[in-house]
Amino acid sequence: MKRSGTADLPLHYGHVPKWLWERMSRLGFAITEAIITEYGTAEVLRRLSDPFWFQSLGAVMGMDWHSSGITTSVLGALKSSINPRSSELGIYICGGKGKLSRQTPQELLQYSDRNGLNGDELVRCSKLSAKVDNTAVQDGFQLYLHSFIVNTDGLWTVVQQGMQDGTATARRYHWHSSAMQSFVDEPHTGICGLNQGSILNMAAKEAAPARSAMLAMGTENPSHLLAEVQKLVLPGHHYVTAKDVDLKRLGAMLWLTHEKRPADFEELLLLEGMGPRTLQSMALVSEVIYGTPSRFKDPARFSFAHGGKDGHPFPVPLKVYDETLSVLAKAIEKAKIGQTDKLQAVRQLSEISRQAEKDFIPNDNFDEVLERERNASWKYGGKTVFGDAKPPKGGQLKLF
Repeated sequence: MKRSGTADLPLHYGHVPKWLWERMSRLGFAITEAIITEYGTAEVLRRLSDPFWFQSLGAVMGMDWHSSGITTSVLGALKSSINPRSSELGIYICGGKGKLSRQTPQELLQYSDRNGLNGDELVRCSKLSAKVDNTAVQDGFQLYLHSFIVNTDGLWTVVQQGMQDGTATARRYHWHSSAMQSFVDEPHTGICGLNQGSILNMAAKEAAPARSAMLAMGTENPSHLLAEVQKLVLPGHHYVTAKDVDLKRLGAMLWLTHEKRPADFEELLLLEGMGPRTLQSMALVSEVIYGTPSRFKDPARFSFAHGGKDGHPFPVPLKVYDETLSVLAKAIEKAKIGQTDKLQAVRQLSEISRQAEKDFIPNDNFDEVLERERNASWKYGGKTVFGDAKPPKGGQLKLF
């Protein structure tokens, strides 16, 4: 088995307000259902094991784009919306933060009994993944969150997060069962975090002689640098800068949805409320559903769908958020009864956006784009944890 990736994140405290939590749950469910409809549950597990996709998902859901809180909030929102319909979807989320993580074995055994899986083996995998990241890999991060996501075929993904005292940072670890070979020889699909220098990593391939020696003589051998497949390191600043996003991708998407308005989106454009701003959010949501792994190297870009609860890059536009939810939910429901035109229109949105990037040259107006979003936020029901967005003073800037 390979650890699929890791992420180092600034450690943030606080809560997710009810108005955002409810929408995160609904959007997370809709995105998950759309992926299952198109690709199956195994694809959901693969994507959750990708630290870049996971961070992009949290950003498009309106969470703070770079903070450790994305992990807890995204997994909590998905668990609350997916588990009640797990028998229909074929996927289940166990564990969580703190005391919820200790419920993982019981939840796994219950789910396994209902679906004819080897519950004891799944519990063993859960415990081993936690032991590796907490003990075999001594990088200074102590786990406080463990989530085990499993489907009816017994495939699974683990997402767990640790905290390091004194550094105000958290590290998220991702595991995936699809290529499972060993828990003690390069097991991770990824780890997200800042490089802490040399650490003791008994799960590294280079540590095989040391593991053998430990079994034979009870001795330990030298430390090795942690081998990481995918590593996401996010900055400590709350605000989004031009360096945090791929300007060509972002600019092409904004130009497409606000100026070009492609004519082959009749099914989307005819839906009530589908204006340029909602089309912008739908383009980013579409990419989360249909995008390839290379599209998620700049998770901050996806915060341009629904902002962030701390006001960065702009307040969460509740009216746009609700319109996006409505469009996606209707498209999925239609697809369930064989009417796939609207869901295909959602898919085409991300494809045409990618095509628009080929010859696109972005303007040097990133700050103006941010200012436009903030100035217009009040019209879309903009909201943060600090209160409602207010109309700007002295007029508004134009985007182009």
